[in-house]
Amino acid sequence: MTTAFKMINSPTSVVDEMLRGLVHSSPDLCLVPDYRIVLHRDYNDLKQRQVTLLSGGGSGHEPAHAGYIGHGMLTGVICGDVFASPSTKQVLTAIRLAAGPHGCLIIVKNYTGDRLNFGLAIETAKAEGLNVDMVVIGDDLAIPGAVS
Repeated sequence: MTTAFKMINSPTSVVDEMLRGLVHSSPDLCLVPDYRIVLHRDYNDLKQRQVTLLSGGGSGHEPAHAGYIGHGMLTGVICGDVFASPSTKQVLTAIRLAAGPHGCLIIVKNYTGDRLNFGLAIETAKAEGLNVDMVVIGDDLAIPGAVS
């Protein structure tokens, strides 16, 4: 008989605990906890000088999204629940924080929930006058035989 072992305290708190631990161990990152947004600590300065880059998606493959935050890389990420897209409200909050005079490019994976929630947030941000756009990427190697 085998026993399943999981290194989590609770399924309902795993994402928040993971994000707090990541930011605690990475001095270049900061957390907007109520929205599960992780940003480069210098995001306010970065958005004044360059196009900012955001991405994100469902949690569960860490450090999938937040692991790509850094100079010359992502400015920030928005994390959803395990295997679930972040909400439109979360994404819109991140755009409002990260978009500057040079604009914000959102990198979205070709997953229905991500395309929907990120797309709605981007349309709202554009209606608010923010310079934001998205690029959709598709390269799903997790499904054998999938065509991208």
